[in-house]
Amino acid sequence: MADLKSTFLKVYSVLKSELLEDPAFEWSDDSRQWVERMLDYNVPGGKLNRGLSVIDSYKLLKEGKELTEEEIFLASSLGWCIEWLQAYFLVLDDIMDNSHTRRGQPCWFRVPKVGLIAANDGVILRNHIPRILRKHFRNKPYYVDLLDLFNEVEFQTASGQMIDLITTIEGEKDLSKYTLSLHRRIVQYKTAYYSFYLSVACALLMSGEQLDNHIDVKNILVDMGIYFQVQDDYLDCFGDPETIGKIGTDIEDFKCSWLVVKALELCNEEQKKALHENYGKPDPANVAKVKALYKELDLQGVFAEYESKSYEKLVTSIEAHPSKAVQAVLKSFLGKIYKRQK
Repeated sequence: MADLKSTFLKVYSVLKSELLEDPAFEWSDDSRQWVERMLDYNVPGGKLNRGLSVIDSYKLLKEGKELTEEEIFLASSLGWCIEWLQAYFLVLDDIMDNSHTRRGQPCWFRVPKVGLIAANDGVILRNHIPRILRKHFRNKPYYVDLLDLFNEVEFQTASGQMIDLITTIEGEKDLSKYTLSLHRRIVQYKTAYYSFYLSVACALLMSGEQLDNHIDVKNILVDMGIYFQVQDDYLDCFGDPETIGKIGTDIEDFKCSWLVVKALELCNEEQKKALHENYGKPDPANVAKVKALYKELDLQGVFAEYESKSYEKLVTSIEAHPSKAVQAVLKSFLGKIYKRQK
């Protein structure tokens, strides 16, 4: 795996140097330095799971056949397009949420001299994706399908972000809007398509498959993305900040989290009143009351049951798929997230 990661990072350097020589723009030293610093700060800093998953998935679809250098380069390039997409979302997301840190360092817009230039940097990150695709995939039979796929997933993610933002408008805090179906819609659009489906869809296109023939694969990956986000919501409250690398703030931020939706389903009138009074307030005393209520309702037990049921359902769906190679891809994804602690 470490070897794969170092190969993957080498491809980042190649793509970056190509983008910094893009003939569509007349570069100055200042502009080239700005974009290089912006890319290094925002693109390769995460866990790179989404990008590496393209290579993993493509390998499994090839059923043990040795990949050529070109195949590794192309699968890595698609993986980096997903990481570029992620960087674009995060740079803009941090501005919208007025966040302070991301991946253990200040958010890009909080870096001295950057400020709201970060909004344009987000647009540049978004525009790098078709530049990479055009340079390396223009002669491939699946080129148009790739462009379509990235455009579609970007639209779905932005629409999911919109539902999330308009649900938590400041001054309109209304817990009664929060339901399991709203939570599912936000997560499906905001997270599942780009974090789960996109990597596998890229690998399928590279393998010569038509995405229309794999709607069942998309549905399984969306379900997996929803399960992943529920875990995230759970860890935000009950995870160890040392392990997950951040202190959860869903309660303070009035997020439509799986935990609050479940609590609303399970609590009596008195508990509901306490939830309405304390949820979405930054004071640690209010947060502590919400956490105490979650414990009282045994949401840890409710989550454990949800996790085992989701896992069983996913395994059953995966094993119903006719292709062993596709099953292997889906099982590998599920294996990475089942019972994760961070």
